[in-house]
Amino acid sequence: MKRYLIPVLISVLALAGVVVSVLALRVHYSTGVQVCSINEKWDCGIVNHSPFAEIFGIPVADLGIVGYLALAALALAGQRALLFLANLIGVGFALYLTFIEEFVLQVWCLYCVISQGIIGLLLLLSFGWLAVEYIGLKWGAKARA
Repeated sequence: MKRYLIPVLISVLALAGVVVSVLALRVHYSTGVQVCSINEKWDCGIVNHSPFAEIFGIPVADLGIVGYLALAALALAGQRALLFLANLIGVGFALYLTFIEEFVLQVWCLYCVISQGIIGLLLLLSFGWLAVEYIGLKWGAKARA
């Protein structure tokens, strides 16, 4: 059971990321006032209707859904190195979007901030899972020597 704990935890967190991305996608296609539109500094509608909410015509939230599903699949397949690399890319993209929210739009999206927290946790978990494998290999090599 312990062997599957980390990949299952990573997958559950990734599925939470899918849910948050779906919520953001709903905002993207909606025209009404959003529940997450709290005040002038916290407004998901402004963020998700901005020119930065799409890349080559694809909503960023769609990219989030695909990315989180890929992370879950990599975790369940036991692909620790690829999972860590994919998480690094995801965190880099999330940091780019955070920069846009802070310095360009000057408005925050609650769903985006939750997604940033999720991808950050996923990075830490995937790094820890990869490190455990690396340390195990090193110790195994020393024991055989």
